[in-house]
Amino acid sequence: MESQNIKFQFVSADGEARDVEGQIGETVMEVAYATGIKGIAAECGGSMSCGTCHVFLDKASFERIEAPSESELDMLDIVSSDRRPTSRLSCQIKLTPEFVDAEVHIPESQY
Repeated sequence: MESQNIKFQFVSADGEARDVEGQIGETVMEVAYATGIKGIAAECGGSMSCGTCHVFLDKASFERIEAPSESELDMLDIVSSDRRPTSRLSCQIKLTPEFVDAEVHIPESQY
């Protein structure tokens, strides 16, 4: 069975948009790393212990996907960049069909 690719967009802090795609089940962080997206440090490699993969989703996409866990919300409380209502850790967002055409905004800094 062939994997389904999910197309979405990263938007840098200065507004530059870049279309990417990843396979269902991959995380947004993994796609960022694989496609050379700058601004997602992901120092812990996706173990949800650093907060340096913090991103902001567009409101519609945020509402379409699974809600963040309590552990993710706790980690978001300590991220260095400003937290917003649509903040997520990119290591915790698994690609699903609901994520198609999402906009993933990258904060100016993760530190």
